[in-house]
Amino acid sequence: MDLSSFSDKTILITGATGLIGRALVREILAFNRVSPSPIHIIACVRSRKKALRLFGEDAEQLTLLVGDIREVSFSGVRADYMIHAAAQTSSRAFITDPVGTISTSIQGTERLLQAAAEQKVSRFLYLSTMEVYGIFRSDEKVDESHPSYLDTMSVRSSYPESKRLCETLCTSYCSEFQVPVSVLRLTQTFGTGVDYDDGRVFAEFARCVIEGRDIVLKTKGETCRSYLDVDDAVSAIFTVLMKGGTGEAYNAANEETYCSIYEMAQMVAEEIGGGRIRVRIEELEDNKEGYAPTLHMNLDTTKLKRLGWKPKTGLPEMYRKMIASMKES
Repeated sequence: MDLSSFSDKTILITGATGLIGRALVREILAFNRVSPSPIHIIACVRSRKKALRLFGEDAEQLTLLVGDIREVSFSGVRADYMIHAAAQTSSRAFITDPVGTISTSIQGTERLLQAAAEQKVSRFLYLSTMEVYGIFRSDEKVDESHPSYLDTMSVRSSYPESKRLCETLCTSYCSEFQVPVSVLRLTQTFGTGVDYDDGRVFAEFARCVIEGRDIVLKTKGETCRSYLDVDDAVSAIFTVLMKGGTGEAYNAANEETYCSIYEMAQMVAEEIGGGRIRVRIEELEDNKEGYAPTLHMNLDTTKLKRLGWKPKTGLPEMYRKMIASMKES
């Protein structure tokens, strides 16, 4: 990807050891290897040890800010661009640690926005989620202006409600302090770099293929959504960072991947697993795993595509990349 417009600039990335954060760092590092004018990276991480393990010798090229996003100091830090990718992503934690989920989102985002206002950054990009739209029961297309509904009395709403408030914080800092904010609402994203023990359903499907186990669904798998490859998410992020409008939100998904969880499970079992495993349903009586309510989330990505972006990787290839990556790790 051509990142020459960021040459000699400094990009701060929070959540830099997370799935998307590390993919962003590696994309920049790959650019720096062939560019006479490198991009400077400030990587905000919770664990120095994990950062050194993930980036190896390349970690020497990073300026590491180590600490909880709610507490890490941005004093003395100077960045031209900020990409805020730090957030709780474990569905179980949305149920078991809802207060921590909320505080990480809100406190971390406001502290970073304060730093962005003081430093007068060229662009602040907040990575949000499709879950801010709430629950839909039909396959209607959902664009960025679509009204939403969330049950504030559901503990699992700790995640989407906090992300919604963070979007409003971004808009407020844009209005009051002229921070040039853009928001990217990502659908569920996976591919190269997913940890082997990742607790999300797509990772469990991949482990079932690797270990030769049947896929066991704890729901009927009726939820429908589209998905996005990590590399396509990275290209979407840099597209918005370069071309996005101030105060604008953009959906990011591969619309051609739209399917139900059950349909995805069947595809994985037959096409990726070669028919050696099957899909079984063993429904849970409760929701201690933090699964989202059954919904249909058919994101419309027309607005992002108008900036020149388009996804390249389909669902089967996303699984092949993820499984190959898991085996390597």
